[in-house]
Amino acid sequence: MSNLFSWREVAATEGSVVAPDERLPWLQTGAMGVQHVIAMFGATVLAPILMGFNPNIAILMSGIGTLIFFLVTGGKVPSYLGSSFAFIGVVIAASGYAGKGPNANIAVALGGIVACGVVYILIGALVQAIGTGWIERFMPPVVTGAVVAVIGLNLAGVPIKNMAASNFDSWMQAVTFLCVGLVAVFTRGMLQRLLILVGLILATLVYAALTNGMGLGKPVDLSGIANAAWFGLPTFTAPVFTANAMLLIAPVAIILVAENLGHLKAVTAMTGRNLDPYIGRAFIGDGIATVVSGASGGTGVTTYAENIGVMAATRIYSTAVFVVAALIALVLGFSPKFGALIQAIPLPVMGGVSIVVFGLIAIAGAKIWVDNKVDFSQNKNLIVAAITLIIGTGDFTLKFGDFALGGIGTATFGAIILYALLGRSRNA
Repeated sequence: MSNLFSWREVAATEGSVVAPDERLPWLQTGAMGVQHVIAMFGATVLAPILMGFNPNIAILMSGIGTLIFFLVTGGKVPSYLGSSFAFIGVVIAASGYAGKGPNANIAVALGGIVACGVVYILIGALVQAIGTGWIERFMPPVVTGAVVAVIGLNLAGVPIKNMAASNFDSWMQAVTFLCVGLVAVFTRGMLQRLLILVGLILATLVYAALTNGMGLGKPVDLSGIANAAWFGLPTFTAPVFTANAMLLIAPVAIILVAENLGHLKAVTAMTGRNLDPYIGRAFIGDGIATVVSGASGGTGVTTYAENIGVMAATRIYSTAVFVVAALIALVLGFSPKFGALIQAIPLPVMGGVSIVVFGLIAIAGAKIWVDNKVDFSQNKNLIVAAITLIIGTGDFTLKFGDFALGGIGTATFGAIILYALLGRSRNA
């Protein structure tokens, strides 16, 4: 344990690389930790809001999850764990969340998240024992790309149908995704990396000017922020385990595996250090963190591309930075004022941001196809992708007695089974 928290101190020079087992002086390490918190902040806070979860719990669990991941991987893998967007569709489907306010059926969704974490841990144990070859056989890029795309497409109706009560709200959604687009295209550096957060802030200012200033819609209410305490214990929620929710949410482990595997390969390429021996432990660490989060009222967690992007930009891969970032997240999690600030964001603005985020999830699936050069001249790839996208987007549901498997579930299992069946043909 003493070696786990020991890093060799190095000086920061221009263009230098800081390895996972090294660190900058503590003051600079602290500044880097703040930057990583900012990088994960927008997505980690947005995901629980879209599911009706408590953002304070989500931030708190992101910090705890990152520390769990650090311990399980022996401090060898630099990564931050934040709220996973892969859970949004299945959580909404399992809980019947309408997209506004606290989720009344959060406990049922939490049971599914815990089940997903357990499946993830078992997959990690299997990988630790026999390697990752079997994952790549069952879930080639055409399958993972289709399933990831479906998660975004299946959610399209949530912001459009449930988060705009009037014509003004719909226009504000358009203003919001325009703000995000302008930040994404016309800014550079860290500002560009925070496109969701910065776009949300700009859209909120426009909304406040039009409502509080000109009376065109429901005004922004800041009274909750003023009345909230700076520090306090968040409200935890215990999970309730039901077969429907667990069978619907547990398959998300497949997405987390694909996501985490890709992130680890990216970090391996950046650091020049072979992290393959730690893949199983990384899955186990992420799985344990998801179980702990779900058991407390938080979202499922995953390694974050945003933080990997920060590492790529700074060339600082020190795991000490992520320990600092996790500790900062713990402090934010115990601040009701922070939670009240998040709850004050206007619903149409959140709807506009949701349109961008869900669209980006869908495009991330297509990017998997492009990056891996999936050949759609092969009929098996064409059929698997085509059927998966339509049954997932159309919310194709299969019932087994009292149990109903919704669009994302049927798309996930269907893609895996279809590929396994069609891949046997020599004419595929």
